[in-house]
This record gives sequence, structure tokens and C-alpha cells, in this order.
Amino acid sequence: MNYRLLTLFITYISLLSPTVLFGQRQRDERPTIENFKGIQYTGDDSTFYINFRFRMQSRLKYTSLSGNDFGAESFEARIRRLRLRMDGYIYTPKLSYSIQLGFTRGDQDYDDTDVPNIVRDAVIFYNFTDNFYVAFGQNKLPGNRQRVNSSGELQFAERSLVNATFNIDRDFGIKAYYSPKIGDVPLHFKAAISTGEGRVANVTDDGLAYTGRAEFLPLGEFTNEGDYYEGDLEYEETPKVAFGGGYSFNDRTTRSGGQTGKYLTAPLTLKTSFYDAIFKYRGWAYQIEYMKRGADNPFSTDKEGEVAYTFKGQGVNQQLSYVLNKDSGYELAGRYTWIKPHQDIRAFERQTEIVELGLTKYFRAHRLKLQLNTHYQTKDGVYQTGYDGNNWGATFQIELGI
Repeated sequence: MNYRLLTLFITYISLLSPTVLFGQRQRDERPTIENFKGIQYTGDDSTFYINFRFRMQSRLKYTSLSGNDFGAESFEARIRRLRLRMDGYIYTPKLSYSIQLGFTRGDQDYDDTDVPNIVRDAVIFYNFTDNFYVAFGQNKLPGNRQRVNSSGELQFAERSLVNATFNIDRDFGIKAYYSPKIGDVPLHFKAAISTGEGRVANVTDDGLAYTGRAEFLPLGEFTNEGDYYEGDLEYEETPKVAFGGGYSFNDRTTRSGGQTGKYLTAPLTLKTSFYDAIFKYRGWAYQIEYMKRGADNPFSTDKEGEVAYTFKGQGVNQQLSYVLNKDSGYELAGRYTWIKPHQDIRAFERQTEIVELGLTKYFRAHRLKLQLNTHYQTKDGVYQTGYDGNNWGATFQIELGI
């Protein structure tokens, strides 16, 4: 790697207009069609509108052989994400749409399905009122908070292992969103009925997925919808907190993770619960997430006839961060992740814990940032560096987008 070129790049970015933490929000549950300042077009009669965005993540990642052997067990140098997004409306702003395409292998669900599926979102919305709208198509289910967050709004280079293990991802179906208020206290209710097989299904079996989520913000709205991006980049002047929880029942899914994972010869019924909270105040941000998956019989076989199973168990993820100075854009963050498999699958899975530290430099909020993360992973609750399965890792990532 040419470090001189990297240094010149970082220096050039640093000399751009003064650091601003605010930037265009990346939303996933409905299209951005208001206050957009990027590439856009409106028809002459104002019955058609579209805007275009892209984002990319360039990554270097290293994982050690073990806790006391720093040789490289794996090394990544790749484009982690490259996405194009189009939001807009046709005929009336009440009838809107969102399309998102992914062009890297990791974005296409290729390794589990052998299908290079570039379509991530293709969904139509109808707003009955400002507080009630429905969606039809493929997009994220109303699951755990970190998954519903855009991957472009994260303070670490990747979501937690809890999310990777238990999240319910995207699906095709019908969703409804309702956001009433009790006095000054916002509430959010979200529900979905979907196919249960995820993004690549061509046909739908007789088992569907049913998902619901509720959120409660007792101290009022976060500034600039800050409950759905990580880090207190707005420097909340008063404490803000949001509590959320939900449940997903995926009836007779044909994939090991429900909407994700390997295809199975015998269907599984998965029950996933999730609870989370986020708090922000004067640069400090804390979030916690608990997820649990149950299955009466977690074992099946995959399409090659090999033993396959769903990860039955539970996990907790916690993150704490502080923006050192609102104008400088530097943030320190720590993360602790714990995953415990159910006794039914302990012959195949071990308890895993990860302690992670992160340093982020924000130039235009989450739209342009440099991220440096390092972690230590342990197995079975044993932290000695010589224990089997323990290892170290580090990630450097540049996020760029509009």
C-alpha cells in the first residue's frame, strides 16, 4: 500500500471546507424526498421526482492466527460496499418509492445462494397521513435497531456479531408504520407480513413471517432523528433516550437464518425477539441491544445433504462513545459483544465475546468518515491469549457517499 498517497488523500480531505458534522441522512424505512441537496430531478408538472445517491466503503482488515500468534489468519483489502440508491415519487408525494442496488459480492447474498442479487430495496410507499404509511415490496423488516440503521450510519466499520447472528434482514411483503404522540412523547409502531425467505426467493411457500416492533421516546424526539444513527454528532442539549422491542415469527422458513443463510431440505420455524435502547447527551452516546432466537428443532440438512442448523441462543451488544469536540469531528467508542449458543447446538458453536475499540474522524457526519477499529475475540469466557479460538483484529475503513 502506498502510504504517501493515503497521507496526501487524508490531508486533502482535511483541507476541505470547515468540518461539519451534519449531513444528508441515510434512511432505510422510507424514501428521502424532503430537504435533499444532492443529485435530483423534478418533472415540469411536479408529478415526478427522483434523487440519486451513492456510497462506498473501502476496507483493510486483519485477523490474527490466535491470541498470542500475530501472524495473519486472514487479510481483507476490498470494497466492502458499493451502493446506488434512488428515492422519489410519482404523481403525488403520497405515492413514493425507494430503490437500492448493491454491487459487491458481500451485498448480493451470493455465498449462501449462488445468486448475484443486486436488488436490495425495491419498495413502494403510500402515506395516508404524515404519521401513517404503508409499504409494499422488498426492504428491511422492522427488526432490531442496529439492523434498521443504515450501514452508512454506523460508528464502527461493521455491525456487531449479535446483529450478524440473529438479525432478520430484508424480505418481500407488506409493512405498516404508525407514529402517534401522547402529549410530547413520540411512539412508533411497525409491523410486517412477509415471505420469510429473504431477498432471493422466486416462489413463496405456505409459511410466512410475521414481525412487529414498538418504540418509546419518553424525553421527546432526538435532534435530526438521531435515534437512528450512531454517535451523538448533534451534541444533544438535553438528554434523549429511546426504548424499542419486537418479535418475529418465521413460519416454516427454508433458510437457516430465516431470511438469510443456507437453504435447507426441511423447513424450520424461528422465533426471534429483540430489545434495545439508545441514549444521547452532549456528545455521549450509549446503546444496548439484546436478541434471542428459538427453534423447536434447530437442525436440518442443506441442499448438499450436509448437516445444517440455525443459531439458537441469545446475545447482547453494548456500545459507548464520546465525540471529543463537536467541531473537530473526532469520536472514541468502545463495544462489548456477547453471544451464547443454546445447549442444543453447543456441539457446533461456542460462547463468543468481543471487546472492540474505535476511533472515527467525521468530515461530513456519516457521509464522509475515516474509521479505525481494533478488537480482541475470546471463546468460552476465557480471556487468556493462549486459549484456543481467541484472536486479535483490526480494521481501517473509508466511507464516502452522498
